[in-house]
Amino acid sequence: TLRGHIVRGLDDHPDQLLFRDIFLDTAQLAGIAMSMPEVDATRVGAMGGSQGGALTIACAALEPRIKKLAPVYPFLSDYKRVWEMDLAKDAYQELKDFFRRHDPQHKREEEYFTKLGYIDIQNLANRIQGDVMMAVGLIDTVCPPSTQFAAYNKIKSNKKLEIFPDFGHEGLPGFGDLTL
Repeated sequence: TLRGHIVRGLDDHPDQLLFRDIFLDTAQLAGIAMSMPEVDATRVGAMGGSQGGALTIACAALEPRIKKLAPVYPFLSDYKRVWEMDLAKDAYQELKDFFRRHDPQHKREEEYFTKLGYIDIQNLANRIQGDVMMAVGLIDTVCPPSTQFAAYNKIKSNKKLEIFPDFGHEGLPGFGDLTL
């Protein structure tokens, strides 16, 4: 599917949110990989961009043995800010679609954003124990930088922010080399 992942389960209990299960699956997969005899569990890292950046943060928050993280313009952070900035488009379009279909007068807006907090990576970021090097493009309109900073600012472990002022939601030159 292309859209609907963020809001799947939103009309139900927060335990039914699809991204809750996806977050837990990433941590379980990391744990399985770390238990393999050919894997040095003390040297495991996670990396990814956009949704992969969000999953990197969620995975490391839920599997504290992950030592190094390299999230790039992480998605799924600070839904309320996205909404308030009127940027519920592109990757966040489903928020607007959800309200149009399920709450056209926004009578349950606070309830829905509270539930989305269960799958908001900024609320997991403070659990991370590994070293983090995060990349942000300052003209990213898909995942606005302020939403990414919401997660970054809550990370308590050793962290470093690599800023690309003239880049958006696209390849960031040299970040792959920095990650290695």
